[in-house]
Amino acid sequence: MQHTQVIILGGSLVGLSASLFLAYHGVPHVLVEKHPSSSPHPRAMGFTERSLEYFRLMGLGEIIPQAPVGTRVRRVKAQSLAGDWFAESQWTPGSETDADPASPCHGAAIAQDKLEPILRERARVLGADIRTGNQMTAFCQDSHGVTLQIRNLADGTDYALRGQYLIAADGASSLVREQLGIQRDGVGYLKTVRSVLFQCPEADVYLQHGVHQFEIEQNDFHAFLTTYQDGRWVLMFTDNEERNDEQLQQAIRRALGANMTFKILSRGQWEMAGRIATQYRKGRVFLAGDAAHQLPPTRGGFGANTGIDDVYNLAWKLAYVLAGKAGSDLLISYDAERQPIGLLRHQQTFARPDYARWLNDELHSTTVLFGDTAMELGQLHRSTAVVGINPDLPEAAHPNDWAGQPGVRAPHIWLTGKHDEKSTIDVFCRDFTLISADANWLAAAGEVAVRLNLPIRCLHIGVDLTARTDLLSAFGMTSQGAVLIRPDGIICWRNKAHPIEGLAMVEVIEQALLQILARNENGCRSPYQIE
Repeated sequence: MQHTQVIILGGSLVGLSASLFLAYHGVPHVLVEKHPSSSPHPRAMGFTERSLEYFRLMGLGEIIPQAPVGTRVRRVKAQSLAGDWFAESQWTPGSETDADPASPCHGAAIAQDKLEPILRERARVLGADIRTGNQMTAFCQDSHGVTLQIRNLADGTDYALRGQYLIAADGASSLVREQLGIQRDGVGYLKTVRSVLFQCPEADVYLQHGVHQFEIEQNDFHAFLTTYQDGRWVLMFTDNEERNDEQLQQAIRRALGANMTFKILSRGQWEMAGRIATQYRKGRVFLAGDAAHQLPPTRGGFGANTGIDDVYNLAWKLAYVLAGKAGSDLLISYDAERQPIGLLRHQQTFARPDYARWLNDELHSTTVLFGDTAMELGQLHRSTAVVGINPDLPEAAHPNDWAGQPGVRAPHIWLTGKHDEKSTIDVFCRDFTLISADANWLAAAGEVAVRLNLPIRCLHIGVDLTARTDLLSAFGMTSQGAVLIRPDGIICWRNKAHPIEGLAMVEVIEQALLQILARNENGCRSPYQIE
């Protein structure tokens, strides 16, 4: 029997992100992945500003190439790549390029098979134990932990791996989710998509107009053509017809519409569906990525990026519980915060033009269309790990429409002085952070840190934090107020303006943190009940 604190099942994009984030927080863990390396058939391509913010904090800001400022994916209907282009598809309402970007990052157009090795290497540098070519054959959990039976596919040996918690990032057909009996809601199965990946550098000349996606429409031929911007292209079919090499070559020629040299690299098949797990946690097991939410590709990037969001939310909570800084009931907030967000992204996917025809009457009657920036950077988190949420707030809003409300991401503001070229996003990470223009709040937070044996970063607005923008207004408070930000950058408590004197400040901050961290007066290791 081998032991660790956390086991991650699945070493694709979400599993690797979970490993990276846990390693960043110093959590011993083992990642188990049956395949020896990344899939040769790339899947996800677009990664949003929020995902790039996370990777920036991991030290990958200069390694992952970001898209130029103002770049957005453009799609046209076309007879073929070299033929007539008919019309550009309408972009999602409310997602036009912002004049004043709400993030220090611009997103990235990098193929998944290029990104995964970057994440894997960085996680290993930070101390992750990543075991490729290892397959789970069985698992069970009890009140103290989770045990996996593992087979090393290289030599056929079997061993048992024991952890306190399991993150199941084992895909849409998750064996863990099925064994736990967790149901899924949503639109359900849509269609089966077959695809062929091919190399054709000659075709890249057609990208000079800024269009990267092509809906090929001919009388007897319909397909979707897009590029990974590295000489590789993928052609997708929705007729679920199996094609041999000769038929695939003919289809590629029709889609290209000109005599170009190409080489077929691989072929793929996947199920397009909309399904959301009814719960993301059962006992000591947490679902993440496609195991929790199966979403079709969108130009808002709701698929892979939602999974990266999941594990960033979960990583710091596991770190705090395992280090004894929080009670285990803090982990309940993962399901409370992430499952409604997964459901909202399902509804938003099918409210958008690309998928609106699959939207049923029930969803249509309850869905307000949010812009992509609101969905990516302005979603509201509701749980006991946030104090003072206004019940009347919307599920999401553009970051410019928020002003420090508890439950939302702390705003991106460029800092000045000794913090030149640094964003607030770079500051609000790893530990809790309290900001205020009133030194009394900072002193009170320092005392709470000692009382609770908890690291709290205290930053004095105007001294430690300076910016060209009015920081007080951005956080919706006066010079007598204070804001507390979680290690994942979510605002979790705020005193807008009410003057509080002396020890009352200490008590207010302490009580807020005791609630957020599910700690009680007798300590923070509360019993964990298996459902």
